[in-house]
Amino acid sequence: MKKWFSLFLVMMLSIVLLVGCSTEPTGSENKDADKIAGSSEKIKIGLSVSTQNNPFFVTLRDGAVKAAEQQGVDLIVVDAQDDSAKQISDIEDLIQQGVSAIIVNPTDSAAVTSAIESANSKNIPVITVDRSADGGVVATHIASDNVAGGKMAGEYILEKLGNKGKVVELEGIPGSSAARERGQGFHEAVDTVSDIEVVAKQAADFDRAKGLSVMENIIQGTQEINAVFAHNDEMALGALQALQAAGLNDVIVVGFDATDDAVKAVQEGTLTATIAQKPALMGEKAIEAALKVIKGETVEKFIPVELELIKK
Repeated sequence: MKKWFSLFLVMMLSIVLLVGCSTEPTGSENKDADKIAGSSEKIKIGLSVSTQNNPFFVTLRDGAVKAAEQQGVDLIVVDAQDDSAKQISDIEDLIQQGVSAIIVNPTDSAAVTSAIESANSKNIPVITVDRSADGGVVATHIASDNVAGGKMAGEYILEKLGNKGKVVELEGIPGSSAARERGQGFHEAVDTVSDIEVVAKQAADFDRAKGLSVMENIIQGTQEINAVFAHNDEMALGALQALQAAGLNDVIVVGFDATDDAVKAVQEGTLTATIAQKPALMGEKAIEAALKVIKGETVEKFIPVELELIKK
């Protein structure tokens, strides 16, 4: 009897051990399933835009939003409102939200460095668009060649003036790469011609209202103006308004960006020309590059977007 009882105990113990072993793989399979389910969640990407008061950046944002929707990506857009401190805070918030990549259109190329370095410390890849950053590690930069665009504008003004005349330059936000590079290209063209004089060079911060007021102040100092180069269309349209109010309707005005308002003004013959960028394409390429980086794929350090001179 004892022998049978002992045999019964051994059999029961074996069954318990078998059941115990069989439950462990089931648990690990559930964990694997949870991981797979987690990986099927939408990828989150952050987009920090310098301002959404500028039609150019609204179009850039829209291009990114459309591409994100097509790719099934959750895109979180934040507006720095041309405030570098707010942009840094916005990027820190994106990091806290656990985004997989951050696309940045810097308000200030130097000031944004600390925010990019914060993302670097969390191993979150950063992509800059339209304007570059002075520091931090950036996976890629997507932009038109602003130096080439500024030079294109300068050469067109020289052609229209016959290499002789007085020119005003309205600069973008001081410290932004776009302002530096467009100004550099412009001066590479005009500074080589002795009979061209840049009679005024002032910042109007890429803003239409400031473009108007700065141009009004310049006109009060001198009306001997043959041409104006503005680092973007918003300033160009503001300057155009000031020139028209002063009766200076023959002044050549060239902008940069080819926003809808600027292209319309060129077609109407009020704005002389604008350098066309493709902001929607920039936004689209930024999403494509972000997804490649997230997947561990290699991307070029600079992804160019072509330029075009728009004139009547």
